Amino acid sequence: MKRIVLIAALFFAVSIAMAQKYAFVDTEYILDNIPAYNAAQEQLDQISRQYQKELETMHAEIEQMYNDFQAEAVLLSEDMKRKREDVIISKEKEYKGLQRKYFGPDGDLFKKRQGLVKPIQDDIFNAVQEIANDGSYAVIFDKAGGLTMLYTNPKFDLSDQVLEKLGYKN
Repeated sequence: MKRIVLIAALFFAVSIAMAQKYAFVDTEYILDNIPAYNAAQEQLDQISRQYQKELETMHAEIEQMYNDFQAEAVLLSEDMKRKREDVIISKEKEYKGLQRKYFGPDGDLFKKRQGLVKPIQDDIFNAVQEIANDGSYAVIFDKAGGLTMLYTNPKFDLSDQVLEKLGYKN
């Protein structure tokens, strides 16, 4: 009797799963077809290059200070050596602080990315959610995410529908 109940429950669970509608989107494809995203990405790349250049210049200054110190160390008194070392250490701390300020988890670049890219991602999420609700989809996977999809049938790809809903495709 238990075996029959178990088989019936398994059959019921499989039939429910089979009745669900599934689809997928490719957010990478969607984002590549949104001009505002490409512009935001270019702006972020430009800011990143600017920050990187500033940090590289500062790092070169620190290296020069250290090399100068090494070359002159024999001529300096202990007091002068300590002062020079303190200046170099202070400059290194300033460099690391600036690095965190620009590229850290809550750094300027992260905040700028949040301001430029997150609204676009939210629009995509809302469009996908609308399509899922309108089409009665149980699950919509993201092909571009970390999920490995060995095969995807193009007829279940809703990426163009998302772009249409956002106003980027006819």
